[in-house]
Amino acid sequence: MSVVVGIIVVAVITWGVTTFGTQVFHYYERYAFIPQLIVTSILYGISASYFDLTTPSTGDSRTVIGNRLSFFFICLSAAITYAGLSADYFVYYPPTTPCLPIFLLSLLGLLRSSAFALVHGASLASALATDPACSTAYTTTGQGALLIAGFAPLSSAFSKFCGVVVTLGLIANIIPPTYSAGVDFQMLGRKAEKVPRFIWNSVGVVIYTVCELAGRDSLSDIFTNFLALMGYWVAIWIALALEEQLIFRRREGGGYDWEVWNQREKLPLGIAALVAFLVGWVGAILCMAQLWYVGPIARLVGVNGADMGNYVGFSWAALVYPPMQWLELRKFNR
Repeated sequence: MSVVVGIIVVAVITWGVTTFGTQVFHYYERYAFIPQLIVTSILYGISASYFDLTTPSTGDSRTVIGNRLSFFFICLSAAITYAGLSADYFVYYPPTTPCLPIFLLSLLGLLRSSAFALVHGASLASALATDPACSTAYTTTGQGALLIAGFAPLSSAFSKFCGVVVTLGLIANIIPPTYSAGVDFQMLGRKAEKVPRFIWNSVGVVIYTVCELAGRDSLSDIFTNFLALMGYWVAIWIALALEEQLIFRRREGGGYDWEVWNQREKLPLGIAALVAFLVGWVGAILCMAQLWYVGPIARLVGVNGADMGNYVGFSWAALVYPPMQWLELRKFNR
């Protein structure tokens, strides 16, 4: 399956699932993990011989620590994006649903799925330094070819089949943000909310399909760079959302007046949130370490720097928001 065909197939299936509503969405997500679990378990077993578990990390101790921090950051960025996304689906739960089980089940699901994939990805990547076939596949084509190289001990036909199944696994990850995109478009204004969600979903699918087709030769680099940016702002958003809930609205009923959600004159102005958000971004920029930019603070750690943008952005925003929000409430009382 070529890259172009793969992009189109994934986009069409994603569009179909998200267009026909949340019941189809949940039905697909309920069972889609099963073939992925089977195929990745096979990959774990047959590619284990490629893993290099003996060669020590290169570089001085500060460089090694910086590289590990950066790797953990990119892993964290992928997981925490579900924080904002989850609200679009938990809203369907009854109001009496206890919070703790939802939190624990969500955390457990993210931890197990992320660890299962990321540990294997790091293990397979360790073969780049010792296995010529894996190294050639990665340098000439990219991560996808490295996965296919991991299936090499299998027969040619079955290894290709497994590769296709892994590729189709992207659909389950793309469906939630595509579904949420329709709701997000409706939040742009009163005119936008009158447009049916499935139309906005279709617009979103067209937009990212065109972008994927145009950038298909460097999709991995584009996604990796964009994922880092998403991680920074989501970490800052989590800090603000937690403090708003735990400090300012922690009383009976959650402190939210759900009847005024569309009355602009009664909603918070958001000045404190904006200031804290910008301050958090300043911290993230100073401490980010990407291929295209390394902040002055991140540059102090090792040769390659250490990406600490998530942690610093979160903490700086968390420090600024409470006093700013207190002042905003005293001044405007909303």
